[in-house]
Amino acid sequence: MGFFDFLFGNNKKQQVQELMQKGAIILDVRTKREWDNGHIANAKHVPLDDLQNQVEKLKKLNKPIITCCASGMRSAKAAQILKSKNIESINGGSWLSLKKKL
Repeated sequence: MGFFDFLFGNNKKQQVQELMQKGAIILDVRTKREWDNGHIANAKHVPLDDLQNQVEKLKKLNKPIITCCASGMRSAKAAQILKSKNIESINGGSWLSLKKKL
């Protein structure tokens, strides 16, 4: 458990669970190579570099989005992009830690 998980882990887990109850989508923004090496079952894959091109498709799903990546840095950027487009989203952090919260 990392320092930030210690400080914020329970709150993040609660946020993830609340959004999942609302039918949230897990959006993995890693590269295809990273995705191919493992991912969360039923997650959607949109590399961060392609996210701007997919925003309208994601918006039409009309569901909250939980972003994830390898460490949480790219997913933080992805969540910020989605929020700026009025899509409810949170940074789920790394896909491995997010998987444990589901």
